[in-house]
Amino acid sequence: MTSRTPPITQTDPPRPPWETLPTMYDLPSDNPKDLGLPDDFHFLQPLLLFLTFLPPNWNPEQVYSAADLNLYYDLEHPQWYKRPDWFGVVGTSKLYRGEDLRLSYVTWQEQANPFVVVELLSPGTEGEDLGGIQQEQNRPPRKWDVYERILRIPYYIVFSRYTNELQGFHLVGAQYAPMELEEGQLHLPELELKLGIWQGEFQGIERLWLRWFTEAGDLIPIPEEKVQQAQQEAAEANRKAERLAKRLRELGIDPDNL
Repeated sequence: MTSRTPPITQTDPPRPPWETLPTMYDLPSDNPKDLGLPDDFHFLQPLLLFLTFLPPNWNPEQVYSAADLNLYYDLEHPQWYKRPDWFGVVGTSKLYRGEDLRLSYVTWQEQANPFVVVELLSPGTEGEDLGGIQQEQNRPPRKWDVYERILRIPYYIVFSRYTNELQGFHLVGAQYAPMELEEGQLHLPELELKLGIWQGEFQGIERLWLRWFTEAGDLIPIPEEKVQQAQQEAAEANRKAERLAKRLRELGIDPDNL
């Protein structure tokens, strides 16, 4: 009679990566090897994107965006990262695990990968941002490859403040395909938003800026613009009330006694 070998049971199964790999506290946002600091435009432009990234079809508590934050993307190389000028995520909380401000964005610790990335072109980064340089052997992949092949970010957008050229790429199958501008704007239907160039004043500086619009093409206002709009509406309501009161008095009616 042949005896059966008892099945081998795994008494110590491997733990999932979100328990064993580095967290955002282990992978901080600053790196002493990075040369130089962002210029004023690289601070203000992402701030404007941050303030106006409000997809109407998503709960605001499940919308997150960040600028110049380390984005860790590779389970096998947990120290590798890219630092987008700005990126937006839907389907994740504003705070890390609903508790803390993020030090970095560690994709294997998060609920969702970025949905859209914006890079601001400069002469020193254009080759990297547009995938024009060749990847060096035994070196981290290019931004283009990370966004397209590894994280599979649906929308990758680049803007040059030197030429005011806006380019968008949409993930179609396995590759990025160029997007067509619709009246100077890029349409992201899944977010019910458009991204376009706007001539106006932000933080006291008048120039061409990149900012978010509604699908109808209307500006999504920043807080200061909301206050101004409310003040204008209140002033217009007062003018209408004054005109009505004047008309009533002309008719012999005291509006204060109505």
